[in-house]
Amino acid sequence: MEGDVVAQFTEITGSTPELAAQYLELADFNIEQAMQLYFENGGAELTEQPSHPPPTSSRPQRASRTTAYEDEAGVVHLDSDDEDVTVDEARSSAPARHPPGSTYEDDAAMARRLQEELYAGADSSDGVRAPLARTTETLVGPGADGYDEDMQSAILNQLRARQTRSNRPGIFNQRDTTDIWNDSSEASHRQSLAIATGGASEASSKSSMLAEMYRPPFELMSRLPWDLAREEGRKNEKWILVNIQDPSIFDCQVLNRDLWKDPGVKDTVKENFIFLQYTKDDPRGVPYLQYYFQAHDVSDNYPHIAIIDPRTGEQVKVWSGPPVPKPAEFLMQLHEFLDRYSLKHNVRNPVAKRKPEISREKKLETMTEEEMVEMAMRNSLGGAPPPEKIEDPDELTRSIDDIKGKGKAKEAEDVAMEEEDTNGLEEEEEEDTGASIFRSIPSDRPHTEPPADPSTTTRIQFRHPSGRVIRRFALADPVRRIYEWLKSDPPLKEKKGVEFELNAMGKNLIDELDTSIQDAGLKNGTVMIGYLD
Repeated sequence: MEGDVVAQFTEITGSTPELAAQYLELADFNIEQAMQLYFENGGAELTEQPSHPPPTSSRPQRASRTTAYEDEAGVVHLDSDDEDVTVDEARSSAPARHPPGSTYEDDAAMARRLQEELYAGADSSDGVRAPLARTTETLVGPGADGYDEDMQSAILNQLRARQTRSNRPGIFNQRDTTDIWNDSSEASHRQSLAIATGGASEASSKSSMLAEMYRPPFELMSRLPWDLAREEGRKNEKWILVNIQDPSIFDCQVLNRDLWKDPGVKDTVKENFIFLQYTKDDPRGVPYLQYYFQAHDVSDNYPHIAIIDPRTGEQVKVWSGPPVPKPAEFLMQLHEFLDRYSLKHNVRNPVAKRKPEISREKKLETMTEEEMVEMAMRNSLGGAPPPEKIEDPDELTRSIDDIKGKGKAKEAEDVAMEEEDTNGLEEEEEEDTGASIFRSIPSDRPHTEPPADPSTTTRIQFRHPSGRVIRRFALADPVRRIYEWLKSDPPLKEKKGVEFELNAMGKNLIDELDTSIQDAGLKNGTVMIGYLD
């Protein structure tokens, strides 16, 4: 019986009978497990040939280190990675009176270490993989002599399992299970987290905490295919917000931990965007990767966030590559984008005022032969040039004069002259009314920032021709308070006494003077200052 198994092993793998006997003996003559060990080891010879291997011989030995500590009550605490350490061993190795608990930085460091171990692959400690053993294989098919359909099926199952190993759910690769997050009960939430992580969150309390900390924003994500998401965006006048992640890059995990869990970001995304999050290997994200993110294999382009116009399919804004955007700054940029762009048919969005910078390496068709030789020599000596950072299309629309946000689209050419005259008179009357209201606002009331309190105050970003300024206001303050501050102490001293407009979220704030800052939607928002001179 054992001889038949050895012969079958050598016939499939092409190894020697001696080497086949080693792997089969190590796997207790389980041919499937022996073949898996053989292929994972690259067919390398085993240095030891135990006749009766212990049950745990197929697993890597646990490191001898321990992170145990003994508290003041004499109770020994073990880390989740040291479950095999006995209490006596832990007590002897644990430092006395080590303070319990862990800091936020410790959790992040542990998460980074676990992620590196998860995606480290089969590399050795010195970074050099062991050489592959020489093998000889014979391809056979159904109907050939010696073809075993059951064995072939087992081999195919092993290969499929190996190919999908990197896609197994885990703490840093959680599965998107639709509708499992609706139940808010603690027991149901824990069960849902276990399903999403493939059971990894149940290993220990630390694993459960990390799984919850780095859980993707399933409650924000839309499950619509790309074409249907665009159709939904056109129907409801919502932008498409796309996040492409590489689970092996820790900065992508930081987005799930910090950015998408921020309350202000969540509220803004729910109200104005259809949010799609894909991993770079997700088949649902293939249309986006093909048309918008061809450089998705370059790690320097992660994390990647973009806004797509659902009507035209144009990519209008991009955040790509490090550093990871901070929640407060990202929220201000979202509000600024919503103020400058609109999906309404009668609003003209900003257009590019300059062309993107093209590097010299890209203009091959315009190079002379000497320039090409020089570039080839430079690349051969210094290595390949670093990948170019993906440019934000929104930056191409910016200039010093572009500070008043969106403008009204031009009227059709065939509009009657009488209607044009009527519209012109109405606009003049509105301008006169707005100017009179502006002049009625006092200019001798400077602003004093209230003490910082997230429950009663907010920071507002003001963009002007020369830059920006951030000020803190009380949420209960009327919008009039902002006008009073800017008239008494403008950011640009040379603009003192000049009439200006304030635009936020596509509306002129002169009509919201008596509305509170919170009700006007200016919390953590961006206001554009446009001078009328």
